[in-house]
Amino acid sequence: MESVNIKQLAKALNLSTSTVSRAFRDNSDISKETKEKILSKAKELNYQPNHYASNLREQKSKTIAVIVPELANNFFSQAIRGIERIARDKGYHILIYATEDDYEKEVSFIRHLHNGRADGIIMSVSGEANDHTYLNELSQNRLPLVFFDRVYEDIVTPRVITNDYDSSFAATQHLIKQGCKEIAYLVINKNLSIGKFRMQGYLDALEKHRIPFDDRLVVDCTNSYAKNDAILKRLLLDIKPDGVFTSVERLAFATYYACYDLNISIPDDLKVIGFSSLEIAPLLNPSLTTITQPATKIGIAAANLLFKMLETPGAVNPSEKIILNSKLIKRRSTDRS
Repeated sequence: MESVNIKQLAKALNLSTSTVSRAFRDNSDISKETKEKILSKAKELNYQPNHYASNLREQKSKTIAVIVPELANNFFSQAIRGIERIARDKGYHILIYATEDDYEKEVSFIRHLHNGRADGIIMSVSGEANDHTYLNELSQNRLPLVFFDRVYEDIVTPRVITNDYDSSFAATQHLIKQGCKEIAYLVINKNLSIGKFRMQGYLDALEKHRIPFDDRLVVDCTNSYAKNDAILKRLLLDIKPDGVFTSVERLAFATYYACYDLNISIPDDLKVIGFSSLEIAPLLNPSLTTITQPATKIGIAAANLLFKMLETPGAVNPSEKIILNSKLIKRRSTDRS
């Protein structure tokens, strides 16, 4: 059956279009009998209400945007799951944008969202540039923004992060207690907030245990698996560390692949620990010791902050910071037993 529009439905009911519209928005000024009559006739005539148009008239898209550096990382997929759970409970949809750590994409996405496509933004940043002034336009458009995990420290907006310094300190100390003295730290972006805090934890743990710092063991990696493979094989062959601490999940995978190709045994020849929310980490061979962030809880906390900003403007301090604790999970990649 061909569907009708709201004017045709209102005419068939001998009611005004505004009355019909209020019935579909469940307004309290519509009697139960009238509402049931409208809904029954709508079903009979195959009327489909245009909620998107209605939301535009109310200047609400009922949508929030989630901007992340990548989708393949298990941390971000779990965080999105938490965000979506809260959004669904609030009657909202989410739009997901992946920057692939590309600053230009990040700027383009933010500017695209100024047109009312979303009511707010939850974002983990790309960190490829120092000029973040484009984000200030959001406040001018009254578009609330919440950072999570990866943040820009020069932008004042609420954020949900984890105890990256403490976690890195604990990870490095764990390798030291397992007998490692030449510990490599693998990082993709040292200048990003998490890169700085995680590296400082690594450095301070070395200092506490009086292990000399060797800058050759701080290894700059990339987002390319092929390039990382070459970088790590040079590290493993030329410098020969006895422990590796990876600041992001993909670098743990890259280390496993490189060790397999070079016939380096984990954990006998090399012990490996890394930040990872990988659910199959216990099933790897050997099982991977991880610093596991509470990714879903981070997503839930970020979404709750954003909806509080949407529902009660001014209720959230722009400097609000929620810090959740990650967990060190010891497995076979750092222990021979």
